[in-house]
Amino acid sequence: MVVARRRSEDTKERILQAAQKLFAEAGYECTTIRAVAAEASIDPCMVMRYFESKEGLFAAAASFDPELPDFGQMPRKDVGRYLVQHFLERWDEDAEDGFNAILRAATSNAEARVRMRNVIQKQLQPRIARIIDREEEAPLRTELVASQLLGLAFCRFVLELPHLSGKDQAPIVERLGPIVQMHLFDET
Repeated sequence: MVVARRRSEDTKERILQAAQKLFAEAGYECTTIRAVAAEASIDPCMVMRYFESKEGLFAAAASFDPELPDFGQMPRKDVGRYLVQHFLERWDEDAEDGFNAILRAATSNAEARVRMRNVIQKQLQPRIARIIDREEEAPLRTELVASQLLGLAFCRFVLELPHLSGKDQAPIVERLGPIVQMHLFDET
């Protein structure tokens, strides 16, 4: 029983890894159950057994936790640069997993857009609301910050612009950090 459960967990994990890779590379529309099964070296019916549908597979494969810190614990003058640096590091850690899949799929899939909006509205916005002077401005300020960060992510991971896709993150942080800072606090 334990061996069968372990094999089942291993199979499910292989399917998820294959799905994350393919959703990240090809997006939601172009990824098929058959392609995921081939990537995982299993029969397509096994994908359906574990996830029931392409939508169920995407829901399981495309998750992203930005692991946001408490911004109130850092000097206010550093928050913008820190946010850019933090997201760059998280994206690089998760580039072949959930984030890239959601980012690519959000351009054509309503479920992916909802997932991305939830990260912004339910995780980022409350943290920003706690550190700005006028809490009622949190939705707009959060969306402005998100526009900068997601624009960077799109250019880095989807368009793969060479100066934004490289390993040296310092110039990106130094140039984009003050813009994020301005959106947060009206100061650079």
